[in-house]
Amino acid sequence: MQNGKLRLEDVNIADPATVRRAVGAAAVGNITEWYDFGVYGYLATTITKVFFSGLPPAMGTIATFGLFAVSFLIRPFGSLFFGPLGDRIGRKRVLSITVILMAAGTFVIGVVPSYAQIGIAAPLLVLLARLIQGVSTGGEYGNAMTFIAEYAPDRRRGFFGSWLEFGTLTGYAFGATIATVLSGVLSTDQLLSWGWRIPFLIALPLGVVGLYLRLKLEETPAFAELMKKAGDANKPKKSEYRTVFVDYWRVMLLCGGLVLAWNVTNYMLTSYFPTYLTDTLPSHGHTGTGETAAEVLQIVMLVVLMVVITFLGRLSDKVGRRKVVLAGCVGLVVLSLPAVLLLQAGGDVRTLAGLLITGLILICFSAVLPSTLPAMFPTHIRAGGLSISFNIAVSLFGGTTSAVMSALVAGTGDLNWPAYYLMAAGVVGAICILLTRETARRPLDGSAPIVESRQEARDVVSAQR
Repeated sequence: MQNGKLRLEDVNIADPATVRRAVGAAAVGNITEWYDFGVYGYLATTITKVFFSGLPPAMGTIATFGLFAVSFLIRPFGSLFFGPLGDRIGRKRVLSITVILMAAGTFVIGVVPSYAQIGIAAPLLVLLARLIQGVSTGGEYGNAMTFIAEYAPDRRRGFFGSWLEFGTLTGYAFGATIATVLSGVLSTDQLLSWGWRIPFLIALPLGVVGLYLRLKLEETPAFAELMKKAGDANKPKKSEYRTVFVDYWRVMLLCGGLVLAWNVTNYMLTSYFPTYLTDTLPSHGHTGTGETAAEVLQIVMLVVLMVVITFLGRLSDKVGRRKVVLAGCVGLVVLSLPAVLLLQAGGDVRTLAGLLITGLILICFSAVLPSTLPAMFPTHIRAGGLSISFNIAVSLFGGTTSAVMSALVAGTGDLNWPAYYLMAAGVVGAICILLTRETARRPLDGSAPIVESRQEARDVVSAQR
């Protein structure tokens, strides 16, 4: 910049091959994280029998989902450490640490003896592994969103950001497929004795691949430029926490509200609905869906979402982020109850329809928010501010969804609670997106424009004159 004017040399020209590698490296971490969630969600019934065999079935299910939720309760602590660390030492280094920690936590679950073998120590060891996963995940996703957003060209940030959630769907579908295959080919005794361990053990090589891909990349242009201009003097230290919570409290609240709508929908669909279909509905007199059928229908739904998600990301680059997200919020308010009623009606076609309605609403958030949320924070606090606000919201509302739904349905007998919860999340999300400024096709706050050609760079410089 010279006299407040943008110069041609100030504009970053994205290298397509580098951008693709950056997106792939970031998405691999999401694949690893959600592979674990897919495996855990699909094997929840088996995990209950392995680690909570001394409890009544309903209490065992709640305890299993409680272990799932506890990693989310610890996530804010991970974000408080790894988020600002990404603003000090770089996004790449933090992502290299978190991906291997996540994989290690999943691997540990696969080697823990059962409750029948070592008693109460078994669920306690699983708890420890979930805590490791929670701390690492607290720094993973905020830095991953930041990483892609700071590499992507401004006009295509929505498209490239959507690939991060394509990784989420891939990981979940991969984990769900492995769990389904094992459930189908192994007897109940084989699955309980050793078969359930296989998916968890696979996580370690996934993490090694993610680490390799991330170590091969350079730091993002935005962060590299920030360090080049100011050196160590501009690296956020303890003052970042004050900046985030005092100067950006409004942005934090808006970001948290959007994350609430997104992740309540996400965990309802991917973590609670499998148990809702196979255990909750039959226990309340409904036909429900067989375990294998429910798993196959979930996988079909995930494949559909994988096909659609990047098109929605591309659409947000053209029509704006706010319109797509608002459509998702309206969908939650209007369509959640019909979707849940379809699940209750039973039958493969109706069940798939209910899952697809919820899934298509979900990707209105998943395709767009990975490019929307990083743009809400300036470069020098982006990883920290985003990680902290994201993980506080996920911890309080997203990861607890399955446990809260299990308790509410069991306590009240009302099978419509999932719909009520989703509708409330939609209202919160709608208020927040209406108060959020549009960021599509604009440079990130505090960062130079990123374009795809030298001619586009000249156009950007000329446009300010």
